[in-house]
Amino acid sequence: MTHPRRTAPQRHHGRGLSLIESLIAVAIVAVATGATLPGFRDALEVRRLEGAAAQLHTDLQLARSAAAAQNRTLRLSLVSEPGSACYVVHTGDAGSCTCGVAGVPICADGAQALRSQHFGPGLPTLQSNVGSMVLDGSKGTVSPTGTWRLQAADGRGIHLIVNIMGRVRKCSPAAAVAGYPAC
Repeated sequence: MTHPRRTAPQRHHGRGLSLIESLIAVAIVAVATGATLPGFRDALEVRRLEGAAAQLHTDLQLARSAAAAQNRTLRLSLVSEPGSACYVVHTGDAGSCTCGVAGVPICADGAQALRSQHFGPGLPTLQSNVGSMVLDGSKGTVSPTGTWRLQAADGRGIHLIVNIMGRVRKCSPAAAVAGYPAC
């Protein structure tokens, strides 16, 4: 008589992940995220600073070009308030335009705002050693020359130095921002 061949009982392998495996995966993801988060914040801060510097540079060139194209005098004025600042590209005298709520330009005495930019909480701070620059369209000059300083919350900064011809040179104090020469 032949006996049927005995086979080992089949094991049923569980499909999916166990609770322990899932918790280990979550812990690994949390550690990896925690390690990269400071670097991400740092990169975001630098990008905000570089974006603000690029915008200011573009607006300086826009004002210079518009003054030359229209053969008239334009101004780039800085308006500082506690905790915020803005700049306005405008016609008229130095005090003709200011910034209202959220940086909306307010002009008087027939002056006209062409462009403005507001720097409020969470954005880089803006300072300058001049309150207003005159962009003379007939001569193609800027006076007085000056330095516009943008600074991030972590202390790194980008300076935009405007010469008498309206050309802008960018630098970073102590080369704190990669890609910019030291001031």
